Amino acid sequence: MKTLFDETQLLELKIKNRFVRSATHDGRADGLGHVTQKLIDHYEELAKGGIGTIITGLTNVTDLEKIVPTQMAIYDDSFIPEYKKLTDVVHKYNANIIVQLVCNGAQNRSKNPGVLWAPSAIEGEPTVAGATEMTKADIQLMKDAFVNGAIRAKKAGFDGVQLHAAHGYLLSRFLTPYFNRRTDEYGGSTGNRARIVLEICSSIREAVGPDYPILAKINCSDFMDQGLTPDECKYICILLEGVGLNAIEISGGTALSRANEGVIRKVTTNTESYFKKYASEIAEALNIPVICVGGHREINRLEDVVNQTKIEYISLCRPFIREPGLINRWSDGDTAPAKCISCSKCFGTETQCIFNKQAQ
Repeated sequence: MKTLFDETQLLELKIKNRFVRSATHDGRADGLGHVTQKLIDHYEELAKGGIGTIITGLTNVTDLEKIVPTQMAIYDDSFIPEYKKLTDVVHKYNANIIVQLVCNGAQNRSKNPGVLWAPSAIEGEPTVAGATEMTKADIQLMKDAFVNGAIRAKKAGFDGVQLHAAHGYLLSRFLTPYFNRRTDEYGGSTGNRARIVLEICSSIREAVGPDYPILAKINCSDFMDQGLTPDECKYICILLEGVGLNAIEISGGTALSRANEGVIRKVTTNTESYFKKYASEIAEALNIPVICVGGHREINRLEDVVNQTKIEYISLCRPFIREPGLINRWSDGDTAPAKCISCSKCFGTETQCIFNKQAQ
C-alpha cells in the first residue's frame, strides 16, 4: 500500500513525499523578475512546511516579453547566482525545487508588454487583442529561450524544470484549436499543434543531459468550445514521454472555460480533486509519473487517490497559500482538512491569503 509520505525517486532525484506545491504567481520578485529577499523567505517558508517538491511561480524565459512586475524571470545569466541562493535555502529542508518556465504570450498583463506572441492573430477576439501571429523566426527565438532558461536553471541548482503548457499561456494556446489556426507545421492536427512543445522538450533534453528532470503542466481539457480535448491531451502526453519528458502535471481550463470549469474552481465536499478522473485515465497510458492538481482538501481522500489510481503525486496551490505548514500538520497527526475555503481572494499583485493578512 502506498502512502502520501513515501520516499520516491524521479531519475536521480530523491523525493521525500508525494506532495507537490503547484506553481502560482507569487508576486515577490522585483520589477524585472529578479530574486528578492521576500521571494527567498517565501520559498523557505514553503520548504519548512514539509512539502516534498516545490514548483516555482511562472518564470519568464525571454525579456522580449516585458513581464508584469513581481513575476519571476530567467532570461539571462545574471539570474543564476540569485537563484542559487534560493535553491540552497530550499535544499536545507530536504525539499526539492523545480522552476516553471513560461512565455506569457497574449496573456501578458503588463502595461508595456513588449511582444505579444500568439500562434494566430484572430480578428475581433478580445483575448488576443494586439497579439502578433508568430513567424518561424519568432518560434525559433522562443524555443531557444526555453532551452537557455533550462540550462540556467540547472546551473542555479534547481532540481528540474517544468514547461507551462496549460491555462492559456503561450504553449497552451499552440495546443488549442480555437487559438491555433495556423496552416503550417505548427497548426492543424493534434501532432502539429503539439510540435512546438515536443521540440522544446527534446531540445532541453539534449541540452541538460539524460538525468535532469523535465516536467510539463498541461490541460486535460480546456473546457471550452474548440478547446483541447481529453483524448488529445492523452495523445500529447504520450508524445512528450517519447521525447524525454519525466513527469506530467494534469490541470485544466483557460480564461474562456465554462463557468466553474476553469483553472480555479469553487471546491465542495462533492467536487474535491476535480481533475482526478482525467489524470487517472492519462496515467494508465503512460510510464512516467502523473501529478494531479485541483481542489485537494482532505488527506484521507488523497490516500485513496494514490492507491486506487496510477497517479503518483498530489499537487496543491491555494491550500499552501493559507497554510504553508499544511504537510507538517498532516504528518504530525492533525489530519483535519486544509483550511482553504477556495474563495480565490488570495490572487493579486502579491499572492497572500486574506485570513493570514487579517491575522497580521
